[in-house]
Amino acid sequence: MDHAPLTKHPRLGDMAYEAITARLVRGAFEPGRKLPVRAVADALGVSSTPARDALNRLAAEGALVYSGPKTVVVPHLTMNALEEVTAMRLALEGLAAQRGAERAPAGLADSLESMEAKITKALESRRYADVLWANKEFHFAVYRDCGMPYLLSAIETLWLRIGPSFHELCPEFAVQKYGAHEVIIESLREGDVEAVRAAFEGDIRDSYRRLKQAIRARVGRAGG
Repeated sequence: MDHAPLTKHPRLGDMAYEAITARLVRGAFEPGRKLPVRAVADALGVSSTPARDALNRLAAEGALVYSGPKTVVVPHLTMNALEEVTAMRLALEGLAAQRGAERAPAGLADSLESMEAKITKALESRRYADVLWANKEFHFAVYRDCGMPYLLSAIETLWLRIGPSFHELCPEFAVQKYGAHEVIIESLREGDVEAVRAAFEGDIRDSYRRLKQAIRARVGRAGG
């Protein structure tokens, strides 16, 4: 597991939770990935207790499911969950994108352009974990400027559910070179906040269509 050890701290349980959550949100763990307590503890440089507490907390939140007494698994996204999460993402992320664009600091478009270059480079090298990380950072670089912390927290929760499933989209990111991210950057430069929102919503809808196809293919393979 690709984790840096955590610094010793009295809040190790919370720190372990935050570390695992960050990796789930950015898609560092693919659906079906097993996360044994001992392996997580070793990777984070903590004892089994804080690792177990963190995994139990994430399981209680529905982000992970137990496959045995000491092992949790990153769940596959169901069609019902995808539809619910997508409806919520469109409402919440659309709002965060528009408010964020309205309050965007000077230079945000340049920062996003640098992130998009990293995504393209990672795609060319087939480093999909890096693609997913940069994609998450791209979205939240705009959302963070919305000035609504509760809204951001709700969006983070949605990404906790859907983040791992983005693995199923990675090879197709390169199909459309001029995509939603480029439109977002151009719209920010032009000060068109409604276009920024529409581009983010279009990106979410495109992810929905692709994930729906992936889920149907997975269910079909399991049924066959």
